[in-house]
Amino acid sequence: MPGRKSKFDRFRAMHERAGAFVMPNAWDAGSAMILTILGYEAIATTSAGYAFSVGKRDSFAALTRDEVLANAAAIAAATDLPVSADLEDGFGPAPETVAETVIMAAERGLVGGAIEDATGDPDDPIHPFGLAVDRIRAASEATRGRSFLLTARAENFLYGRPDLNDTIARLQAFAEAGADVLYAPGLPDLEAIRTVCREVDRPVNVVMGLSGPNHTVADLSGAGVGRISTGGSFARAALGALIRAGREVMEAGTFTYASEAVPDAEVAAMMSQKRGGGRL
Repeated sequence: MPGRKSKFDRFRAMHERAGAFVMPNAWDAGSAMILTILGYEAIATTSAGYAFSVGKRDSFAALTRDEVLANAAAIAAATDLPVSADLEDGFGPAPETVAETVIMAAERGLVGGAIEDATGDPDDPIHPFGLAVDRIRAASEATRGRSFLLTARAENFLYGRPDLNDTIARLQAFAEAGADVLYAPGLPDLEAIRTVCREVDRPVNVVMGLSGPNHTVADLSGAGVGRISTGGSFARAALGALIRAGREVMEAGTFTYASEAVPDAEVAAMMSQKRGGGRL
């Protein structure tokens, strides 16, 4: 396995070249191994995908920091690719807590991570502007000397606040506070994405696979996007196949789903070939 510094250098270089690259989101070690074999250059984690895999909802109240970091560490250990963690809101409103979360992520093998400006409170879903910036500044300071690429997320459009001007102002302030990558999930169309990319001076991440417009990699690259992630959509696609198979057997009593299942040998070849110890 390459070291963290080597992975970080590769990851940073991906953001410095022309065009967009795709960074899919894995939810466990097995999915990370498969995405590695498929040829991706970097992987992100997904709090949603992980939450579903352990029978929980994707929410601040459901997942603890220790759980999320343990899952991210397992994914990072399963691949030789750079891995960036979904660090949600940093697991607390205080800038000091966010900084601590970033340090813990770096110590667990991650070379990047994203911090949201969402609060987890449905009645007041977005942190005030000043506090949101202070949180990113604290996270940026925590990355110093730690080979960690910080992504700052402006969550307005996911929480019923479709204010493009405020979103851009937040992203610009996040960049000034030290964020390396900027991310505003839920932008409504390609023109809004193009506007964000034009108005900021950092690489922009866009998530695809959610509900809404279905732009291609070429479309997004042409709009100025630097990185494309998939959020929890790959995990939901896998769960969708499970639901369809389960319904077929329960409702029709047939097993035709098996014709589209990946052969056991193919999946096994993508997994670790290390032998376990302790057998008697």
